[in-house]
Amino acid sequence: MDVQSIRGDFPTIRNSKSIYMDSACQSLKPDCVIESVMRYYNEFPACGGRSVHSMATSVSIGVDESREKLAEFFNYDDPNCFAFTKNCTEGMNIIAHGFGLRKGDAVLTTDVEHNSNHVQWIQMAEDVGIRRRYCRTSEEGVFDIEEFKRSISKDVKLVSLGHVSNVTGCSVPLKEVVEIAHDHGIPVLADGAQAAPHMRVDLKDLDVDFYCASLHKMLAPSGVGMMFGKMDLLKKLKPMMGGGGIVGLTTYDSIKVSPPPEKFEAGLSNYSGIIGVKFALEYLQKVGMDEIGKHETMLQTKIQKATEDIRGLSIVGPDDPALRGGVFSFNIDGLNSHDIAMMLDNMGGVMIRSGMHCAHPFFVSRGIDGCARASVYLYNDESDVDRFTQLLVKIAETFA
Repeated sequence: MDVQSIRGDFPTIRNSKSIYMDSACQSLKPDCVIESVMRYYNEFPACGGRSVHSMATSVSIGVDESREKLAEFFNYDDPNCFAFTKNCTEGMNIIAHGFGLRKGDAVLTTDVEHNSNHVQWIQMAEDVGIRRRYCRTSEEGVFDIEEFKRSISKDVKLVSLGHVSNVTGCSVPLKEVVEIAHDHGIPVLADGAQAAPHMRVDLKDLDVDFYCASLHKMLAPSGVGMMFGKMDLLKKLKPMMGGGGIVGLTTYDSIKVSPPPEKFEAGLSNYSGIIGVKFALEYLQKVGMDEIGKHETMLQTKIQKATEDIRGLSIVGPDDPALRGGVFSFNIDGLNSHDIAMMLDNMGGVMIRSGMHCAHPFFVSRGIDGCARASVYLYNDESDVDRFTQLLVKIAETFA
């Protein structure tokens, strides 16, 4: 993996002396993706799937190509099982509200979920009367498969859990979870926002029923996500929004809903962003997802060694860097996480995230007032880690 060559493909890195370590929120974009967006606006800024003129046809072809690339990237035979959303959260909500859960039905999650897999279940408990079941993790947020088995009850109609935590970086053995759930006749929904950018995700092998991801974390343009579902389940799933594009024919008192995936893509779409998806995924394929994972583990190991002697620094999550993916979450005694983030930026141009990272229950249940989080990706190198860790040492010695 030629990291220096990769860095040359990203204008944000070429044109700035700052260091971006917030890829768990959104990734930087390579030249090929930016150029694809500009090509849309310069050459064919029209609607897809409606008009029949040449510009509209170019848009429709571009959308189809990105959908086909999604199927290839995630190793699934049918591109129509992939609907474009504006982010992972939208996909999770479409499934939650369209699945048909009734009063008394239970949804089983873990206790470390992102709000994209938490808020809607509370809303549905209030509005519909569903129940919530939690699979407890360790204090560090490590998934326990035996605890998962014990958490399954007869009223559970859906298992919904994050494939990888955005706080700890811990992953769930999704294939094993799916097998156990299917043995009980329960479908599985996975939040893949933090998994899909960093590891090989084979949907055919995993056999998961629903899978959502934020493609803007995978080098694609901002505001693009995807929702995958097995076709038989997508046909039963009710669309969350009504409007143009999701219907074949309407009368004054009836509608004929389009088949998947169009039934989930109401109104005009983010065509430039969707077209850019193809180029983003091609870039990741060229680099190799296994290579990206190895690179991130190497950087995490370097961070671990450089910070283990910093007085007052504690890791949020497991100590083993191999278990943390691309995420290094931490606190320093006596310092607020927002203060750490601002000092890193102001003192050395290192950009990280701070706070509760939309995973409030994890922090509240453990009595932690948020944390600082540095997240690396394929374009970060060892010099980025060196500047980050050297600044942390200085901050801890000076202000902690």
